[in-house]
Amino acid sequence: MNSIYRKSFFDMPENIIYLDGNSLGPLLKGITEESERVINKEWGEKLIKGWNESHWMDQPVRVGNKLARILKAEEGSIILGETLSLKLYQALGSALDLNNERKVILTDSGNFPSDLYIAKGLIDTLNRNLELRIVKPEEVESSINEDVAVVMLTQVDYRTGRIHDLELITKKSHASGAVMLWDLAHSAGALPVNLEKSNCDFAVGCTYKYLNGGPGAPGFIYVRPDLIKKCSPAIKGWLGHKAPFAFEREFRKAETIDVMRVGTPSVIQMSILEKALDIWNNIEMSDLREKTIELSEIFICEMEKKCPQIKLASPRNSELRGSQVSFFFDDGYAVIQALIDEGVIGDFRAPNIMRFGITPLYINEDDILNAVTCLERILRQDLWKKDKFIKKKAVT
Repeated sequence: MNSIYRKSFFDMPENIIYLDGNSLGPLLKGITEESERVINKEWGEKLIKGWNESHWMDQPVRVGNKLARILKAEEGSIILGETLSLKLYQALGSALDLNNERKVILTDSGNFPSDLYIAKGLIDTLNRNLELRIVKPEEVESSINEDVAVVMLTQVDYRTGRIHDLELITKKSHASGAVMLWDLAHSAGALPVNLEKSNCDFAVGCTYKYLNGGPGAPGFIYVRPDLIKKCSPAIKGWLGHKAPFAFEREFRKAETIDVMRVGTPSVIQMSILEKALDIWNNIEMSDLREKTIELSEIFICEMEKKCPQIKLASPRNSELRGSQVSFFFDDGYAVIQALIDEGVIGDFRAPNIMRFGITPLYINEDDILNAVTCLERILRQDLWKKDKFIKKKAVT
């Protein structure tokens, strides 16, 4: 396995062990200079000429093609813009149109709540007697039948890190005549994903977690190339028009992945992401995955040895676990706050899950061992019981 440790590429605070890249990736070196260049040299000096001279309008597809290389997707099949929530809305709307004789959207109880909100909102808007059918994660495969229009799943559970088999479930969905839609929020930049090989119909995701695009980084949407011309976007935006600068009164959809564009791209944020994706040059996702599993296994072993009162919430089988390790503890929020106070940053998800992102680009074995030692001390000395750690903040 080639070394994939790239901590020197990141501009991180001293004496911090960052185990929260599953929520927000850290700042890469060169990003500050790149954002300043775009602000000062492109926006500041070129003003509106930047749309043509700096190729701002091409960014969503250009950055999409860089992401496509990471996700093993065809060129011209991914576009960036807006948020994951909006991209999910677009993808789900298009997926339902492709299968409009059926009425069921199948998902699981481990899905991110926002995905469920989006689906329910779309169902209410369409008013077509659609049903959101929510089953247990382990019941998904057996629940795929001829009633299902769309199978909508998040590949990696945001709480426990449990993984759905992307290729297997896609194949089963297609065999029953259902359209397959994946949310890759906790997969992109964390797991080997091969969208072309999977043959899935749609995929969406965010870029501020493992891809280190920064807070507010744009979402992405993938459409299998043979479906692009068939798609009817639920949100028909100006830039999804075939000729947006013709300013026609009627919508004529683009015949490329541009059909999934909505509004003006966020140029500065997109420029940050474009620069951040350079770190993936010459990194094999299989090497990253191997190192992630190695570090995760060390973490679990040390936690169970030194902190037995905290129980594993993630699957024990590493093949069924994403790039995070989660644990149950009734007072997990306070413990996480105490850890953060000591310079070990993880996060908490209600009601009682402590999450730790294992990101080998900037985490090594020493970090893992030191993090567990710190947690052991916090628990042994009851440091987490201080009032300042128990009171919950707005963002957990």
